Amino acid sequence: MTHRPVSIRRAVIGDAAAFARVMGHPDVVPGLLQMPYTSEALWQTRLTDTLALGKPDLQLVAELPDSRGQLQVVGTAGLHPTSAALRRRHVMNLGIAVHPDGQGQGVGHALMAALCDWADHWGQVLRIELTVFVDNARAIRLYERHGFVQEGRHRGYALRNGQYTDVFSMARLHPNPPRWDAPAEPESPA
Repeated sequence: MTHRPVSIRRAVIGDAAAFARVMGHPDVVPGLLQMPYTSEALWQTRLTDTLALGKPDLQLVAELPDSRGQLQVVGTAGLHPTSAALRRRHVMNLGIAVHPDGQGQGVGHALMAALCDWADHWGQVLRIELTVFVDNARAIRLYERHGFVQEGRHRGYALRNGQYTDVFSMARLHPNPPRWDAPAEPESPA
């Protein structure tokens, strides 16, 4: 199967309708910890907050060309601070959603690669955390391909379709944490 080229860019407030479409799709909602029936107005509010100047969040969208060659948002992914606590600033939570029109076409991989690159080279992120429903084998494989490992199982973690469902907690540590090698002190003249 030939994949169409995936375009990744930072989300903008004008993407609110696309977020509502992707996150609200009936095949996508059961895999998320979002509530169904989201709206464009809800996502406009969330994006306005997430994209505010000075916020450390990274929110990306993935686009694929449609039949007319116009780029359409088919996936979203973001890194968000776990808390405001000073001692946890090096940790971010990951969320990702791919519309059925983009599944199986490298969209999830492209979003994950972009998030991990940003975290490793620009974001001062040592640890990325996520939760995933234990029956979401496709997502678990994607996360494992990007260096995530299972750290535990949370029983009855979230209500999904009227049933309390378990999730795995997974995390990825920076593969080569940045360090500073101090330049050698110049020798002082004797």
